[in-house]
Amino acid sequence: MVQSAIAAVPGASPRERPFIAADVGGTHARIALMQPGLGGGAAAMLHYRQYVCAEHASLAAIVRDFVQQTGADAERAAIAIAGVLNGDDLVNSNLPWRVSLSQLRQALGLEEVALINDFEAMARATPYIDPAAATLVVGPASAMPTGPTLVIGPGTGLGAALWLPPSSRGGRASVMPTEAGHAALAPGNERELEIVRRLLQRWPHIDNERVLSGPGLANAYRCLCEMAGVAPRTSDPAAIALAAQDGSDAQAREALEVFCALLGSVVGDLVLTFGAQAVYLAGGIPAHIQAFLLRSDFAERFLNKGVLRSVLAQVPVWLIEHGRYGLIGAAAWHMDRQIAE
Repeated sequence: MVQSAIAAVPGASPRERPFIAADVGGTHARIALMQPGLGGGAAAMLHYRQYVCAEHASLAAIVRDFVQQTGADAERAAIAIAGVLNGDDLVNSNLPWRVSLSQLRQALGLEEVALINDFEAMARATPYIDPAAATLVVGPASAMPTGPTLVIGPGTGLGAALWLPPSSRGGRASVMPTEAGHAALAPGNERELEIVRRLLQRWPHIDNERVLSGPGLANAYRCLCEMAGVAPRTSDPAAIALAAQDGSDAQAREALEVFCALLGSVVGDLVLTFGAQAVYLAGGIPAHIQAFLLRSDFAERFLNKGVLRSVLAQVPVWLIEHGRYGLIGAAAWHMDRQIAE
């Protein structure tokens, strides 16, 4: 049995049995069996596995495999997952299968199954992020944030949530989930406007995810190839990002430059919208393009907000590895709920 402590996740009743925590994105699903700490201490991760979503028939099939392979004995599961729960159905365009909460509960046979937005879980993990593991992208290199904190990340989609600290009158920290990925994309120059014009020929609504995601990077690359009169060499986002970074494809490089610039612009917009005092940049893409991102126009476009430039200059943006933070956030959500009950 592999056992590793997750420090600072609030503990629940010592009588509570282990529970399943999961973080499910459009590409990967990470699942762990968690043991609540005694007396409010740290939780322990008893088992952990990672799955490729497209290689399995359903979310239930993944969880069942985890239980069978690990012998996990749990009655409850907290699953952080990309999308929004609309009644019984999860609304998500990036998962390889449909998710129904009632069917999931029936298929797993657990006492309780809860679905929470994946970036709500990421935001709940912000108090437990290791400062030594974060890279400053822009802003003052001050202490790690204690005020409202935006967590945003492009991967298979674009997720975002806001962490709000406990109020001065007491209470608990809270999280505001968002669907910022589906807000309209705001181009910042003629080149980006032309990309949006071309995307509008395919879709009636061009949201942030149409460019700021893995599939979105492929969309931008395809448009730039059309504009240059050349044939795309690939439609794979990872291959496009690699070609951009090694300089072997001019259109791939420009696509990633556009990606970074627009990401900076969107992050700046959300900081102003929510009054965030700090940002954690996560998701599956930023950590893989770190050197490129740090040299890109991300910082300039983040700051380019007219008279509010000086306000943005006081807001640090930290790059973090997505890793297991979604799991930690799902576990924290579950244990907070148990304590509240």
